[in-house]
Amino acid sequence: MLTASMLAAFCLSPAVPALAQQAGHAIVAQAPTAPKVAETSAVMRDLWVGHIFWVRNVVVDTLAGNKNSAAAAEKKVVANAKQIAAAIEPYYAKAASDKLFELLAGHYGAVKEYLGASVAGSKAKRDTALKNLTGNATEIAKFLSSANPHLQFETLNGLLLAHGGHHVQEIEQLKNKQYAQEAQTWEAMKKHMYVIADALAEALAKQFAAKFS
Repeated sequence: MLTASMLAAFCLSPAVPALAQQAGHAIVAQAPTAPKVAETSAVMRDLWVGHIFWVRNVVVDTLAGNKNSAAAAEKKVVANAKQIAAAIEPYYAKAASDKLFELLAGHYGAVKEYLGASVAGSKAKRDTALKNLTGNATEIAKFLSSANPHLQFETLNGLLLAHGGHHVQEIEQLKNKQYAQEAQTWEAMKKHMYVIADALAEALAKQFAAKFS
């Protein structure tokens, strides 16, 4: 089980204090070794990395003023969220899948809200977006941890807060043309997605052992 003792220090930029207080989570991902668990983990990793890939495209195109490209990337964000939600349907049925998609849509909505606030240079709107992003992370953590006893709420909430912090940090770095720093953030985001994906796969394997035997 993924526990709080596995969490190491991770520092975010001063622009995201609301998330930085709780999002100290840089973990080295270790892929599961059991064949079916490893296969599920690989699928989850691909889906979650797809999330940050397409969101980044929305950010880049929005900052560049490429509305058509940003709109196309946003469609991919939505399609990817549907795929992530569909991945839990075989275990928890369609109602749970639909709920997860709703929560993931809220996550992206808060990220997009922060992007718009950053472009507009509005601190008040940034703060509102951060509040929404933080609240949504907690909602997702509550939903997943209530469905699976092998997902600890506090740990999962911390992981999701850190994920939101990565989005915010990336937006600020791209906006300020800090490309070398953003490249480092991207690598951290990708590794963080591996951690979340592996945690979900391992929790599913423990809860539904017969499906993974």
